[in-house]
Amino acid sequence: MKYIIFEDFGGQETPILFPERILHEEMRDQIPYARVVSAGTVALQGGEFVCTGRAKALDARARFEDGGIIARHFDHDHSLGGSS
Repeated sequence: MKYIIFEDFGGQETPILFPERILHEEMRDQIPYARVVSAGTVALQGGEFVCTGRAKALDARARFEDGGIIARHFDHDHSLGGSS
């Protein structure tokens, strides 16, 4: 999958994951007012999110910490569901 991490208006880094067939710049156009922090591809390897690559059109690349940011959002979403 591809991803972009945006900085929202509160300064929070928020990831969006999307299919390979969608271009980074197409997804970027859907959220025009947030700042792009990083972007690339993400895969689940050994139970961890591994981020690599870059989005040349956005002048952004994957960072080491991106996998952890994505994982925290999944943990947060799971806890909102109320089941363990």
